[in-house]
Amino acid sequence: MSIKEDALALHKEYKGKLEIKSKVKIEDMHDLSLAYTPGVAYACKEIEADINNAYVYTSKANMVAVITDGSAVLGLGNIGPHAAIPVMEGKSILLKELAGVDSIPLCLATQDVEEIIKTCKILEPTLGAINLEDISAPRCVTIERRLIEEMNIPVFHDDQHGTSIIVAAAFINIARFTKRKLSDMTVVLSGTGAAGSMVAKMLKNIGIGKIYAYNVNGVVDKSKYDSYNFLIKELIDTNVFDTPINHDNTLASIMKGADAFVGVSAANLVSKEMVKSMNDNPIIFAMANPTPEISYTDAKDAGAYIVGSGRSDYPNQINNVLAFPGIFKGALSVRASKINEEMKLAAAYAIANIISDDELSTDYIVPTAFDKRVVKAVSEAVAKAAIETKVNKI
Repeated sequence: MSIKEDALALHKEYKGKLEIKSKVKIEDMHDLSLAYTPGVAYACKEIEADINNAYVYTSKANMVAVITDGSAVLGLGNIGPHAAIPVMEGKSILLKELAGVDSIPLCLATQDVEEIIKTCKILEPTLGAINLEDISAPRCVTIERRLIEEMNIPVFHDDQHGTSIIVAAAFINIARFTKRKLSDMTVVLSGTGAAGSMVAKMLKNIGIGKIYAYNVNGVVDKSKYDSYNFLIKELIDTNVFDTPINHDNTLASIMKGADAFVGVSAANLVSKEMVKSMNDNPIIFAMANPTPEISYTDAKDAGAYIVGSGRSDYPNQINNVLAFPGIFKGALSVRASKINEEMKLAAAYAIANIISDDELSTDYIVPTAFDKRVVKAVSEAVAKAAIETKVNKI
């Protein structure tokens, strides 16, 4: 059977991938009196006296909502909230299986920014954190920023930050492995949406020297400033994007002499000739899914030294599953009020440092998705960063 047939059969057989399971047994009247009336009233009164006791007496301490409006689901686009349910269920089972974090998928029948913000806010009493997922840019940035400011629990848009954290970890290890200085590197970024914009910001935060950006409108530079959304304008204003001196508004023109390419855009944008025009031993991370900007084979044939993608069938998979389970586990463990930049950077370095200097190779720059060391390392690093930046509540 094909992947399509197998996947459909699995989803049909199990009617989705989640179930609600009781932690306590209800086998007799005594059990009932403890878990429900009259015993439950004592827990209610403790929480009424101090709402922080909700973390002590309920599932709030370990509960994440995976929330989407279905506007940017995987590579499928704006397929709506019903069609997004399988993906949100998938995120929920990964949180549970990899990090022991409980979660519930909530697919909203609105794409109105204010309605989404209001809905998330009124859910706060039940939740320990929110994982925003598959919401189109730049709306996703507005929603996340507002919720971070207006809520007292962590809100994290994985599409923005998950990829950026793993890419940063990869470049930290590339610098270790190749003995290059990050500050000497020029990276070409294709795609400036939710993921691409945050990849650029994170790469600057770890010390990358220059970032040239390209999107559907061509090379990102100040001459087109008024046509950009607020997010791209911010990145230009803060010198995250470095306009190259000479270009002809093509991706090929800014890849000449560059050290690395990072793609979060569209299939087949990069040719072998473009890779050959780069600096010696170029780095290629072509992460468009399911078809990358250039195939692993073509990139290698063109002389790429290290190649990564979003695919699981080639080395160096840039997979968000390396980040978000441990990030939520760490944030919840200290009851963090938010997930800040320091916590994201801590996650990136934790992921990178899983691999020792002796283990690093061209085909092993980031850990694999099922490396059991990752969640522990990330959660501990994130919790420590939360405490150091005083966003923890315990």
